[in-house]
Amino acid sequence: MIAVQVVAVLSLKGGVGKTTVSLGLAGAALAHGIPTLVVDLDPQANATIALDVAPTTGTIADVLDEPSRSALRRAIATSAWGEGLDVLVGAEQNERHNHPDPSTKQLERLRRALSRLDDPELGSSLGRTDTTPGDPYQLVIIDCPPSLGQLTRGALAAADRALLVTDPTMFAVSGVQRAFDAVQAERERGNEALQPLGVLVNRVRPRNAEHDYRIAELRELFGALVFGGVLPDRSAVQQAQGACLPIQSWDTPGAREVAAVFTALLGRLLRSRSRT
Repeated sequence: MIAVQVVAVLSLKGGVGKTTVSLGLAGAALAHGIPTLVVDLDPQANATIALDVAPTTGTIADVLDEPSRSALRRAIATSAWGEGLDVLVGAEQNERHNHPDPSTKQLERLRRALSRLDDPELGSSLGRTDTTPGDPYQLVIIDCPPSLGQLTRGALAAADRALLVTDPTMFAVSGVQRAFDAVQAERERGNEALQPLGVLVNRVRPRNAEHDYRIAELRELFGALVFGGVLPDRSAVQQAQGACLPIQSWDTPGAREVAAVFTALLGRLLRSRSRT
């Protein structure tokens, strides 16, 4: 059985492009033929919208109500982006699970649900009309909400790696530090397998002194955990999302520049699994 790599994409500061990073990583996995499930934990459900999913009779909120195989089957949809990319669909109702002080049982619900992905009726391209079982997922990407409640903490409890997203602003350092503290707290609580994958800086403008200063500040404090490649601020990202297409299929110089960063990020993620 192929081991599943689970990565939680998080930021404790809103508006930094966390969902953009989740989508870019999913697009890179699709382009490289890696069967992937995106878990849309954010009650805004922007990832679900951008991935242009097929209709379902359930959502992630139902799965967290009861983490059963039947609930998973009802809540997983195929993405219109291409075969091999599925979505555990988000919903506004998931806000009911975002308790500020969750119990241990509540924090374990997502992990329990993902442990049931070995169901032979689940797998990439679940919604195909033929009867061939889907390929087992090799990658699970969890798009977290920008807050440290039950949903984000539950994602960290279920994940192998945490990818921290920030932007080059004066609030970046404090946001990244709080996210690292959350990762460490979850390791101490019981998920010893959890490791920070690194910090990805998004929406960087070239020849911008403030951005250069903030990135240098991040690297001074967090060292090699800050990725060498940053995501440039390119209009192609919004254009591709507006068209419900992966950035990898948006054929402009800016899109290719962004896609290259996500390819490198995917490679780092896969290499991190081989080291464990």
